[in-house]
Amino acid sequence: MARFSPITGRYVYLDVDGVEYRVYLEEAGQGIPLVCQHTAGSDGRQYRHLLEDPEITSRFRVIAADLPYHGKSLPPMTVRYWEQQYRLTQKFFIDYWVKLVTELELDRPVYMGCSMGGHLAADLALYKPEHFRACIGLEASMWSGNMDRLIEQWWHHPRLSNESKPAAMMSLCSPHAPEANVRETIWAYSQGAPAVFAGDLNYYGIEHDLREKAGQIDTKKCMLYVLSGDYDWSAYPEASKALADAVPGATYALMKGMGHFPMAEDPQQFKKYLLPVLDAIEKL
Repeated sequence: MARFSPITGRYVYLDVDGVEYRVYLEEAGQGIPLVCQHTAGSDGRQYRHLLEDPEITSRFRVIAADLPYHGKSLPPMTVRYWEQQYRLTQKFFIDYWVKLVTELELDRPVYMGCSMGGHLAADLALYKPEHFRACIGLEASMWSGNMDRLIEQWWHHPRLSNESKPAAMMSLCSPHAPEANVRETIWAYSQGAPAVFAGDLNYYGIEHDLREKAGQIDTKKCMLYVLSGDYDWSAYPEASKALADAVPGATYALMKGMGHFPMAEDPQQFKKYLLPVLDAIEKL
């Protein structure tokens, strides 16, 4: 007899700024909605281990979506995207998530994102607190700037194979993480459209900047939790802690022995840090 995963996958149609996007999402569980955003250049498969963890899904309805242009969320049919340069903007990223949780009729879900999704956790807590009961920023910081040249000249260049991004991402993983999980994380990176990773970094490394605004986040309206791995050289621990310190009431946890992709590269260790956060959220 076949053994099936408890994960259910389907598509939802979203209209964002007059463009219809066919967005793929996977979900499992019941309880408080927990929506998850993947890292730059990857897709929702990064959360598959959480989606199959009954200790979490018995209490939370976990939903992981592929951002448009990522994974199974193909580019929109009405846009001549092959004639344009893909760039993820802060406005679109915020509008997309508000539209998604609204269309799914979620009652003030918990948002959790990693890397660029971690940066968005703070942006959502600042600009759209009424839509979320809490935001969890994994590998998040106030600013990851000075990346202009790296984005324009390195991450999307005809002389670089599509293996360069996965190789770089491997350097962000912890040496203590299970090799099978690290390889799975890197495998997903090898499948992204060539222009997408660089385009995502427009938000991650250029537009996202809360250095002057982080203190305006009201954690009484939307609580902010920040977690980071000590092997992450991008959103390094000091930068993540600085974000939490700048937000009155926010909390910070250092995930020892972990890297930039905690939910994918070492889900069992990550859960040890996530569960206390989820416990706290249930009491909000």
